Amino acid sequence: MKNFPEKFADLLKPETKAFVFIATTMADGSPQVTPVWFDADDEHIIINTAVGRIKDRNLQARPKVALAIVDPADPYRYIQVRGQVVERITDGADKQMDTLSIKYTGKPWDLPAGQQRVIFKIKATRFDEH
Repeated sequence: MKNFPEKFADLLKPETKAFVFIATTMADGSPQVTPVWFDADDEHIIINTAVGRIKDRNLQARPKVALAIVDPADPYRYIQVRGQVVERITDGADKQMDTLSIKYTGKPWDLPAGQQRVIFKIKATRFDEH
């Protein structure tokens, strides 16, 4: 990611199995936090979820998010990110989930029957280093 702070760039590497804790906002204004697998490209943090889940519904209705990416080797080392969903994609989401599963578990994703996956691309607008 181009604007990601260099001292935390290792958390984005494919070999690092860092989790991102994503905070979304419920309809009543309360927060909802979920740890998820993630990926990144030059511009975005990328997450994947099932269509219809709370994350999916919240991100569509209220696209502003807060994230914490935690170092798997040192949970006291993390970076907070604020941003906004800029794209929701279903095309290729199953394949991307398979890629994430191989990264995090070493095996392909076992897609439950009838489940449809969705990708969210998040544009970071602020970083808070810790």
